Amino acid sequence: MNEVSAPGAPVVSALERRLDLSLNIADFEKDVDQRLKRLSKNMKMPGFRPGKVPASIARLQYGEQARHDALSEALGQLFKTAAMAQNLRVAGTPKIEAKSSENPTHLEFSAIFEVFPEIVLNDLAGVEIERPILEEVGSTEIDGTIDILRKQRVRYELVDRAAAKADRVSIDFLGKRDGQPFAGGQGKDYRFVLGAGSMLSDFESAVIGMCPGEAKTFDMTFPAEYFSQELAGQSVTFDISVKEVGEPVLPEVDADFARTLGIEDGDLVKMRAEIEDNLKREVKKRLQAKIRGQVMDALLQANPIEVPRELIHREIDRLMQSTRQDMEQRGLQTKDLQIQPEWFADQARRRVSLGLILSEIVKQHGLAAQPQQVKAMVEEAAQSYDHPQEVIRWHYAQPDRLSVFESAAIEANVVDWVLARVKVVDKPLAFAELMEQKS
Repeated sequence: MNEVSAPGAPVVSALERRLDLSLNIADFEKDVDQRLKRLSKNMKMPGFRPGKVPASIARLQYGEQARHDALSEALGQLFKTAAMAQNLRVAGTPKIEAKSSENPTHLEFSAIFEVFPEIVLNDLAGVEIERPILEEVGSTEIDGTIDILRKQRVRYELVDRAAAKADRVSIDFLGKRDGQPFAGGQGKDYRFVLGAGSMLSDFESAVIGMCPGEAKTFDMTFPAEYFSQELAGQSVTFDISVKEVGEPVLPEVDADFARTLGIEDGDLVKMRAEIEDNLKREVKKRLQAKIRGQVMDALLQANPIEVPRELIHREIDRLMQSTRQDMEQRGLQTKDLQIQPEWFADQARRRVSLGLILSEIVKQHGLAAQPQQVKAMVEEAAQSYDHPQEVIRWHYAQPDRLSVFESAAIEANVVDWVLARVKVVDKPLAFAELMEQKS
């Protein structure tokens, strides 16, 4: 008969538990034999009819697999039954370790695992949250957005004058340290915009004022915090020659410009109206994000919990994979990039902690997403597309496509629940600050 001991004391953390499992050898061997019989029925071997392969041959070929499968299933069932009987909320997959034993009838194992924390929600009285307020999106904000859109569509005309800030230059350069070229210190026909921040300021300063066809040599010291440790704080010499200077030319705000923004008939009034609608949606989204961030911070501070390490590791793996995919979609090569798990540890811990806390709040206070909420969110998101109804139909064609909106609805419910229990102070916010625009 198989046996399970009561859970022991925590092993490493307050969430870690251990169960001792005892597997009856006779029952185990019987299961292995039955598996081998089933496998032998489907074996095909020259000289034998199907299903007539001797058991000894089947054991030789499939014995290891049958024992592995039988052991895995038996221990899994033992563990599942014991955990359910003792109301253990297991987080992750248990680690099974064999134990040395002199018991002639049983195989002894230990299952080491973590459980979900017991979450007791604390009072939010005394917590203060600033609610950002932006009164309106008017002509000033629309004009500013049009200026940004113009800069995104800038073109450059070649000029025969000294390079100035905002010009795009094409240069050849060669960097030397102690008279010898260094890795990454040279380029041919290299283009960059002066003042855009893609090059070090000392390098850009040396280029400003140079004309096409002009060459010079200058000394420069890399910043102490430069990303390359080999060059950080090092003094070098650059030989540069300017090949082209391009002056920025912004597009006129006319019908052609409107068409580049998707206004087929080039109507500028329609263009401004569409920009206004898009801005209002973006403002709403950013205001909600700022409030949501404060609410999540408040929940974490009020409810410090220990979280299962395996859940954190799983989230780190997910974040690493997501980062790699995002970089590849941007055209970056990640094959040789060593993405480190520790880069994501804090973010993963925060996400797992919030997930557990939010789940408890939703369960205790009935804050699950409602169909009408989800529908409203889908319809609002669809408005940014040319054919909103098609987008809505696409999302509802398969229920799993609504999962993102369902999660957003749950978060919104939790935010409203928290705001009803804390002190909320309205704080006017400038449009540029909200949109994080730089002058």
